[in-house]
Amino acid sequence: MFANFLYFIIALLIYIVHQPKAETYLGGIETLAAFICLIIIFTLIVRFLFNRLQKKAKTENSIFSGNRFDRLMTRMSIFSLFILAINIYGLSLKSFFIDITFFTKFPTAQAFIFMGLFIFYLSILWRFAYKTYQKVYNVDVSRKEYILSNISFSVPVLLPWFVLSIILDIINSLPFETPKHILATPAGEFGYFLFFLIIIAVFAPLIIKTFWKCTPLKASAKRYQIESLCKRAGLGYRDILDWPLFGGKMITAGVMGLVQKFRYILVTDAMLNFLLPEEIDAVIAHEIGHIKKKHLIFYLLFFLGFMLITYSLFDLFFVLFIFIDPLFVMLSKTGIDQGTATSVLFSILLVATFLIYFRYIFGYFMRNFERQADAYVYTLFDTALPMISTFRKIAATSGQSPDKPSWHHFSISERVNFLQKCETNRIWIKKQDGKVKRSIIIFITALTVITGSGIFLKNSDAGKLITNRLNMKIVINELEKSPDNTDLLHLLGDIYYGDKKFGDAILAYEKAISLNPHRAETVNNLAWLYATCEEKIFIDPERALFLARRAASLKPAPHILDTLAESYFINGLYDEAIETEMHALELVKTERAYYEAQLKKFRKAAGMNRSDFI
Repeated sequence: MFANFLYFIIALLIYIVHQPKAETYLGGIETLAAFICLIIIFTLIVRFLFNRLQKKAKTENSIFSGNRFDRLMTRMSIFSLFILAINIYGLSLKSFFIDITFFTKFPTAQAFIFMGLFIFYLSILWRFAYKTYQKVYNVDVSRKEYILSNISFSVPVLLPWFVLSIILDIINSLPFETPKHILATPAGEFGYFLFFLIIIAVFAPLIIKTFWKCTPLKASAKRYQIESLCKRAGLGYRDILDWPLFGGKMITAGVMGLVQKFRYILVTDAMLNFLLPEEIDAVIAHEIGHIKKKHLIFYLLFFLGFMLITYSLFDLFFVLFIFIDPLFVMLSKTGIDQGTATSVLFSILLVATFLIYFRYIFGYFMRNFERQADAYVYTLFDTALPMISTFRKIAATSGQSPDKPSWHHFSISERVNFLQKCETNRIWIKKQDGKVKRSIIIFITALTVITGSGIFLKNSDAGKLITNRLNMKIVINELEKSPDNTDLLHLLGDIYYGDKKFGDAILAYEKAISLNPHRAETVNNLAWLYATCEEKIFIDPERALFLARRAASLKPAPHILDTLAESYFINGLYDEAIETEMHALELVKTERAYYEAQLKKFRKAAGMNRSDFI
């Protein structure tokens, strides 16, 4: 079940990374037909494979069939991600939303549709997996309960992204520029995500308990037993909830909530009805251990760590893009354009980073946190034998092998063996605590080094060079296909200018202007280069003024008028420069300090000129 968390986040990454183009590969009718065909193909494949497995399960050992079932679920979940990627990258479904104003203003609504599409594919999978699941694990739940429990358990993992995105959409739709400018900076963006991530982590349990349809556990001897143990352990909480996961037929418990006011202890009916009182105590002690060992806080740190690592590795991804020409060439032969190829490759790298981080690094800590929580039983009781017997009951009733590995938990056999070693020598508890402590120190050190290196690279000349080189590579490749594309020529001129390749920038701008002399921004940028270039060999006052006048006549915007004023200035026409800059200052709404400084410079030059004349 925890694997579903990974699948949902990967689906979100596949969606987010793709940058849609205005054009689609197929027309509307053809796209719809292909979309329906994908659903039919996916459904037929899933149905065939699970029907075949169900027939085999009738004659096979339940443990062997359980392993087959889990492997098939993994393969089909990955297949559903592949089908989603085809919808997004192959059929360009996102491109059909570009001209819809509502989705332009509120892109989270569009993302919600595509996440719904992924849930639809998984629901098809769960529908046909149900009978095999019921046969293999001998669990008495309805198909509806099975599907809804999978959905309700997994979807909350998207809650932080959903809330952050909705708030961001609202901010961008408001007529206030300051918040938008702040969020446009790396520091502002990171601060926003960090602030709201903490807020969500604190308040999310209120939403999740409703989503999972949890209700307060009724007053009973077993509720009193749990309350007494929590009081004895000094654990504060808001409520103890009945958790109807898979109809409450799974032997499990949980705890959620960083702070006492929003902390809940979750228990299932199967746990309360099937376990002995001392076994219930052991399970609750395990959950208490998660709180006492600060595991929930560390989980928040790990999510924050992923944000920092991906932010830091962006430039490394760019470097990789620069040196993978053969891959771009191979993709181009399939008819995939440069932009889509870049999105595909970036998606692959980002998903690979995500899988490595959560499957191996985060999974390592989850397994060891669980072991640490198992050992916490000894803090409240003299023995962990009830916990060992609980594990054996879970293995017996689940139909799964006790040796079955898991990326987020040690196998039942491994957990039992560890507790048995602790029964004979408590030193193993200290060793486990020490192992976790050392691992956290190593993780934080590595995170600090990677983040620091990434920030240094982004703010260094090397980082800017990498970004410019990647952008230049993409634009030049596109220009080979469309050499007269003035948008690309303008962009190439901007890139060359930022890279201080002024001669190349002039060639790109001049060609763009020759193809479209009425594009004000291109004319303005070239005028600014001729007027202000730091390499004096490229300064051309007369050409700058000619171009600046043309740009201002096409589009009298503040920044273009500033270019015209600067062109007047370098030609010694100070009064005209002052008059033009004042006009620009009347129009400008933000960054007035720059225009005021320009005006002061022109007035100073005019005063000195008159003083020399007198």
